[in-house]
Amino acid sequence: MRTYLRTVYYLDFLVVVGAVLSSRMVARLSDVEPIHWATPIVLALVVFIIYTVDRLLDVRKGDLSNQPLTPRHQFHRRHATLLWRVVAVASAVALALTFFLPGSVIKFGIVLGGVCIAYVGAVFRLPARHPALLLKEPLVAVLYTAGIWGSVWVQRPTVSKVDVAECLMFMGIAFQNLLLFAVLEQYEAGSPDRPDLAGFSLATAWGTERCDLILRWLTFVVVAAGLGLCFLASDRFAQRSALMLGLMSLTLYSIQRYPNYFLKNERYRWLGDGVFWMPALVL
Repeated sequence: MRTYLRTVYYLDFLVVVGAVLSSRMVARLSDVEPIHWATPIVLALVVFIIYTVDRLLDVRKGDLSNQPLTPRHQFHRRHATLLWRVVAVASAVALALTFFLPGSVIKFGIVLGGVCIAYVGAVFRLPARHPALLLKEPLVAVLYTAGIWGSVWVQRPTVSKVDVAECLMFMGIAFQNLLLFAVLEQYEAGSPDRPDLAGFSLATAWGTERCDLILRWLTFVVVAAGLGLCFLASDRFAQRSALMLGLMSLTLYSIQRYPNYFLKNERYRWLGDGVFWMPALVL
């Protein structure tokens, strides 16, 4: 059972399911219901493909540069051949289902897909410590948010200010998640004061103290925005979803507050990715 759960974890299924649940929240918030049945399936497949391909290319890049690999990357290296085949099948299924989607979603997906392909290709080709790699955390947060919110927004004529505000809150949470993971990865490597021993990221460039301050401010802004929307938004679901986004940010802050506990058995990854399941509580 433990092996099965770890496999699910290594394959980023927590992120995939979290993306689908978040998309359902966005659809209800934006009053795009019923959402087309193929939309969540294609979203899940695309998120899985992007994350898996990114890991597989990281493994190839790490092998070429003799960089140490994390347990997740070691899993992808051991099963690289099988995972490339799974990616190929998932890509074929996603492409077939694309023809069932609304035209606006297809056009949006082509643009976003092109950006994602360019991003993954650039990351693979850049040297290990190229300055452009420092954009990885904010770019992934933007792309992840765009895929979830944009695929819903293109199905409606207008977007409200409340929707935009909650989208920005979600983007802040996604960035908070990625930056927090980068900081804790330094502690995992036993090198909070030796960034040269850890992977190259904003955490190694900014230092743990500055990242800690940024993460605190992110939590404050997201929670304050959520509380503010409770008074400004007239829709009850918008109020509940705003509070839920605030709770998601506070959950990530709790990981930041007690790093020693959450570093054990990679608890921070389970809970950190699991926060994107929390929208299910308001659906």
